[in-house]
Amino acid sequence: MAKVLVVADMRRGKLRNVTFEMLGAASAIANGDAVAITLLGKNVAGLAKDLGDFGADAVYVVDAPELENYNSGTYRKALLTVIDQFNPGVLLLAHSAIGRDLAPMVAARLGAGQVSDITSFEGTGENLTFVRSIYAGKAFTKVSVKQGLAIATVRPNNLTLPAGGVGKPGTVQNVSVSFEPADLATLVKEIMAKANQGVDLTEAKVVVAGGRGVKDASGFTLLEQLADVLGGAVGSSRGACDAGYCDYSLQIGQTGKVVTPDLYIACGISGAIQHLAGMSNSKVIVAINKDPEAPIFQMSDYGIVGDLLEVVPRLTEEFKKILV
Repeated sequence: MAKVLVVADMRRGKLRNVTFEMLGAASAIANGDAVAITLLGKNVAGLAKDLGDFGADAVYVVDAPELENYNSGTYRKALLTVIDQFNPGVLLLAHSAIGRDLAPMVAARLGAGQVSDITSFEGTGENLTFVRSIYAGKAFTKVSVKQGLAIATVRPNNLTLPAGGVGKPGTVQNVSVSFEPADLATLVKEIMAKANQGVDLTEAKVVVAGGRGVKDASGFTLLEQLADVLGGAVGSSRGACDAGYCDYSLQIGQTGKVVTPDLYIACGISGAIQHLAGMSNSKVIVAINKDPEAPIFQMSDYGIVGDLLEVVPRLTEEFKKILV
């Protein structure tokens, strides 16, 4: 058995699904030992009340103005304070921009072992093993931390989402942290976020992605229409971003986001190894490409050889008949 601490992952004041996925994993890893979650931010105390229903025995709330925007110094100080109070054997963070930055800093400060981008785990306590994919999803490696605190970042949309309803009271503990000038060496004045209010790309169950075959920016409108009907999100290859067809925030691949949806529709994407690294673990892959020899067909479960500008609108209309 091992006590497990989860760091809640939030966006625009709401808990992301990966937070609950980590809580479900934490309960299995703890195997009867204590599970806690920490909320770091400003005006986040209201999110604590229902977390016990998803397996949290305790909720550590660090609510401070200095945590309104992510700052490596303040978040590190806050998390280290919670770790000192709870003394976990395992620490789970989301493999998001914040988690990827925060985890190695905490690991270095505590001399802990860290495993990045895990997709599953095996065993509990001293027999705990983390599983992560390598070589663009062609192989998996199993990693164990044999001594001290084990820190892992979790890839969203990979672990089982718990149903909730556990009924635990989830004791809420407010943690006070005194920040010093050294913790505020960097000051975040403002975050300019895009107005996109759609489905989070990394947590979407359906992703419609476009490559250079989309031909221009207007071609992505067709992908957006299909994604809207399917309740999904739009992504892209790096080639489409480099060509100026869409913003780099949509990029999927080795240097972009990693997605694992239930359904991935690749439109006009050739299937370069760098792109496959970001989507090869999708449950079902559908490829649409005019070139029957495109490498993406070797990875796909279903393939459509044809012009995406003709195929995608027809798919959209047919899905409308079924789903709308």
